[in-house]
Amino acid sequence: MNTKTQARLRRAKKSRVQMRTAGTVRLSVHRTPRHIYAQVIAGDSKTVLAQASTLDKALRSDATGNMTAAGAVGKLVAERAKAAGVSTVAFDRSGFRYHGRVKALAEAAREGGLEF
Repeated sequence: MNTKTQARLRRAKKSRVQMRTAGTVRLSVHRTPRHIYAQVIAGDSKTVLAQASTLDKALRSDATGNMTAAGAVGKLVAERAKAAGVSTVAFDRSGFRYHGRVKALAEAAREGGLEF
């Protein structure tokens, strides 16, 4: 594993430990150059309450590696989380910087009704 990936995972671990000790529901984001994934994970870190990604059939028809696709994933995960009864989450950016696609997903999730 290269040092860039190790540094990202180190940053992710620090924030996840704080979220787990608080026992909050978290919105976890993972991005690759081609896709972006989002999961709403329960406070016990064992149960996925809602998920969305650019691999979903409804979102896959357009380009999947840009900010508009990330915004669509944010809206979809917010809808599914609201259907599961979740309204407040902690945002877990998985060590990625809060800009670009990660920021677009977060803002779309906020517009969709999630509070964080």
